[in-house]
Amino acid sequence: PRSPGAGGEIFTPAHEENVRFIYEAWQCVERDLRSQMGSERGLVEEYVEKMPNPSLKAFKPVDLGDLKRRNTQDAKKS
Repeated sequence: PRSPGAGGEIFTPAHEENVRFIYEAWQCVERDLRSQMGSERGLVEEYVEKMPNPSLKAFKPVDLGDLKRRNTQDAKKS
């Protein structure tokens, strides 16, 4: 394990590699979405369920970066 970072969390090299992989893959998706705007042929296809699950009607996505910032700020206050 690596030494604690700014938030006091310990991350293994495997964890950091997984985070880096997901981040880089998402950057590719966002780049493809931006380049697709205004073009006729799309590189990215959005999946939309034909019959959405009613129990997810009130679901609101979470900004994980914002959540971490708030948790870090709360930890510093206590």
